[in-house]
Amino acid sequence: MTDTAETPSPSRRALIGWGGAGLALGAAAAGGAVAMTRTGDDISPTAAEAGAAVEFHGAHQAGIATPVQDRLHFAAFDVTTDDRAEFVQMLKDWTAAARRMTAGKAVGDGAYGGLAEAPPDDTGEALGRKPSRLTLTIGFGPSLFEKFDLADRRPEALVDLPQFAGDNLDKNRSGGDLCVQACADDPQVAVHAIRNLARIGFGKVVIRWSQLGFGKTSSTTPDAQTPRNLMGFKDGTRNIAGTETDRLKKFVWADGKDKDWMAGGSYLVARRIRMHIETWDRTSLQEQEDIFGRDKGEGAPVGRAKERDKPFLPAMKPDAHVRLAHPDSNGGATILRRGYSFTDGTDGLGRLDAGLFFLAYQKDVREGFIRIQRHLSTDALNEYIQHVGSAVFAVPPGVRDKDDWWGSTLFSEEG
Repeated sequence: MTDTAETPSPSRRALIGWGGAGLALGAAAAGGAVAMTRTGDDISPTAAEAGAAVEFHGAHQAGIATPVQDRLHFAAFDVTTDDRAEFVQMLKDWTAAARRMTAGKAVGDGAYGGLAEAPPDDTGEALGRKPSRLTLTIGFGPSLFEKFDLADRRPEALVDLPQFAGDNLDKNRSGGDLCVQACADDPQVAVHAIRNLARIGFGKVVIRWSQLGFGKTSSTTPDAQTPRNLMGFKDGTRNIAGTETDRLKKFVWADGKDKDWMAGGSYLVARRIRMHIETWDRTSLQEQEDIFGRDKGEGAPVGRAKERDKPFLPAMKPDAHVRLAHPDSNGGATILRRGYSFTDGTDGLGRLDAGLFFLAYQKDVREGFIRIQRHLSTDALNEYIQHVGSAVFAVPPGVRDKDDWWGSTLFSEEG
């Protein structure tokens, strides 16, 4: 069940005393939430209708192996303070707020009824909404370790990504000192979470870039219907499931041998991949299927009958996406994907600005994403996509209990 004994939230008067930064978060009103586990089968229709809450505490952060929700709001932040104690306090405040929001509870005095002379603690747009399986996952970027005397704490696995063939990265959509991934079945709940964390961080962090996502393109739930990307193809058929503890241990969870503070954590690669939708839509069905190495209807590999039939890679064209990305073509390299589709209007030339916001968790970026992406340099799909944003983060282990907080293992003195 969801832990209800949270760290007390600062009152509005206390916040005003700290400079009026409006630190407290708003969230959906308490009540009506049902606790659910992070892994395993999809929640029951009854639990979904009740707006199930995902357990916040655990050895690993929620939002990685958790059954994938329908909506995403991802934000990368830059740190603007050089005061370590102030930044650590913000992480503690963020944790207290996240603990309550994921449980569907309001923070502080709420969106109304408090002091008329002060901003409300809650921005209010999620009032009356259910938790909607909200998960909040934090990560630390390479640039954070250039601050607060953290250089010797940077894991070797947290490498700066190299330039890959075909990259056309926008610096305004790349990088970041830290990130927060908000996933929920209600887009307003996810947006509300990021909005209020940014509000808590006022004067200490600022959003560098963000991305809204809809329509999950991968599943972490075994035997669930495989989602489709905006090209119409099923994606992530053999993605790691939340119940596959052996594969999670082997490919996703850091073991602490690199840096002990990362034990139980993971490494996240985020890539904004724009699809040339108009060109793809004028491509013949046969060519589309050859490019992916699967049929478009069932999702079966070339020469097979069912989606989950084991692929026979030699039957595919040498530059087929499935063939090049498959673990057997990459020395066993495997990643856990949690990507989402996005559509951000048009580009001014009448072309849809749409594609895949790719999120991949792994034990080591060097042996996961980098190895696979280099092998995809000859991918036939590259004619129809372009990577335009990129970031990498070290995702610390989970918050253990009501007294723990995000990043406590990294900031060991305060922890």
